[in-house]
Parts: sequence; structure tokens; C-alpha cells
Amino acid sequence: MPHVYVAAGSNVEPERHLATAVRELEREFPGVRFSPWYRNTAVGFEGADFINFVAGFPTRLAVGEVLARLHAIEALCGRPREAPRWAPRSMDLDVLLYGDLVCQEPHLNLPRPDLLKRAFMLGPLAVLAPDLVHPTERQTIAALWRSFDRAAHPLVEVPSATAR
Repeated sequence: MPHVYVAAGSNVEPERHLATAVRELEREFPGVRFSPWYRNTAVGFEGADFINFVAGFPTRLAVGEVLARLHAIEALCGRPREAPRWAPRSMDLDVLLYGDLVCQEPHLNLPRPDLLKRAFMLGPLAVLAPDLVHPTERQTIAALWRSFDRAAHPLVEVPSATAR
């Protein structure tokens, strides 16, 4: 059964929308686990800081069905499918890894190419699954995080709404 890792992020009422995402992820994907939450600056545009986390869960669902359920959670948080890529987000849920699946399709690239470039994806994943081996880099996520330029991409841990 593949293990899926999903990055979640919001910079529009982030605490409220991320709490909704946590609740829905728990409902849709039993056994889901969550990293701590982190604040970081917006990447690719000027905007409010984002709060991000990574969720991981086993599933028997095909990757397309996982994506459909994640899109439904985004919609519950007020994100339209046609939202611009580099803009504020009420919710962004991105599949980082789906087991060892490697694919390049028009709407799905796995492993997610920017996983190794974005602290807000790699850092929380390293906390959640440090011993996981990246399917193409053949290194553990912890090793990849150790070699990441963290000073250029600072993350600040914040209390999660679910921990309050």
C-alpha cells in the first residue's frame, strides 16, 4: 500500500483553513499523521506569510482519486480550481510523493519537482518521515534536508490550531 505525502499551505486566514484541512484529511485518510506547522514568506509573489505543514498517510486509492479528494478539501476551504498559481491561497494541497511512483504527466509530476527546492515542503517532510528515501535522489529526506540551504529559506515553527 503506497504512502502518500501532501504539502498543505495557506496565507488567507491560514489557521482556520489549515484546521479545516486537518479535519478533512483525518476524515478522508484514516491514519494520517502531521508535521509541525511552519510560517514562511510567500514564494513567487508579494503577499502575506504562509503557514504550511506536511501530512502523510497510507492509502489503497489510486493517485487520481487522492487528487480528487484533495481538490474537494481545497474547495471546502474556498479555493477555486482556476485560481492563479502565484497568488494568495486559502488552501493549497500538493502531492509530494505517492509511494515510489515516478511520473511526468500534464497535471501530475511525481515526485513533486519543487520538493527539493522549497523549505516549506522538505523541512516538514524531514520531521514527519526522516528515513524515507526519495525515489529519484536515492537519499533519505533527512539527508536532503541537512544539505538544504536553510538560511536562505527560513521556517518558523508555529503552534497548530489543532494543538491548542
